[in-house]
Amino acid sequence: VALARQRTGVLMAPRPIVIDCDPGHDDAVALLLAVGSPEVDLLAVTTTFGNCAVEDATRNALQILTLAGATGVPVASGAAGGIDGKSTLGNYVHGTSGLDGPPMPAPASEVVPAGAVELLRRTIQASAEPVTVVATGPITNVARLLLEHPEVKDGIAEVIFMGGSTERGNHTPTAEFNTYADPEALDVVLRSGLVVRMVGLNLTHQALATPEVVERMRAMDHVVGQTCAAWMGFFGASYNRLWEFEAPPVHDPCTVAALIDPDLIQWRECFVAVELAGTWTRGTTVVDLHHRYPDEKPNAHVAMTLDAERYWDLVLDAVDRI
Repeated sequence: VALARQRTGVLMAPRPIVIDCDPGHDDAVALLLAVGSPEVDLLAVTTTFGNCAVEDATRNALQILTLAGATGVPVASGAAGGIDGKSTLGNYVHGTSGLDGPPMPAPASEVVPAGAVELLRRTIQASAEPVTVVATGPITNVARLLLEHPEVKDGIAEVIFMGGSTERGNHTPTAEFNTYADPEALDVVLRSGLVVRMVGLNLTHQALATPEVVERMRAMDHVVGQTCAAWMGFFGASYNRLWEFEAPPVHDPCTVAALIDPDLIQWRECFVAVELAGTWTRGTTVVDLHHRYPDEKPNAHVAMTLDAERYWDLVLDAVDRI
């Protein structure tokens, strides 16, 4: 296995990861970060409903990997709706296609017919090292994997997901979109006994694509960087219209970045639950930062603070490296 230099200066083998996603402009940047970073080895990509219908998410993933020259990464299509059968979409943010904005290349590879859960199972069981599962959309595929193939838990190093918040939500006043879309699935993951890391809105709202960041993308002498800049234009306009953000928060790459640079994010170990039945609060993450539930043991590491300058240097270096 080729060696990758961690930012600590220690030589280590690349960390094997799979990404379960719903691209999505920010998912797209997360995929590019993984492809462009020698510290991680992207073994597979699976797709889910979320920012768009799963069919659109799958096409988008294939197009992003084609753009990045990573067509050897297998892609499988997964959940069209949550465990409860309902499908909530966030295309009011990302456009009808889920990746509206600049033109994208035609996919240069095809999906794995077996489907997302089976590709995840095969990939994890075939890996010589425990695999980190990165989930950047509704976590339905991961929950189904754990329910249908509990034996794979021994091959999972951890699950790191973008979702939830220690504060307010975005899809509803209290619930972040991914956790609202399938709270039952998140409940399965939180109760799994696996090492779980939560990267919520309280953290990702620190990862703003400011005009200076977008200009650094635009100044890259290749189509990948310029495509990222155009994505941020569409994504940023949505965030300004919907939530009055001056610059869009680029949520999903925070998960991959946390694996590449362990010092990028500060964490709190907490008990985390997700509301399944609240009339107004379904999908809300309940994060016990101050041990108000003394009988509940911590079950997640919760991202709290981000070194934003270091984050963008890491992301932009990877995009420029592709």
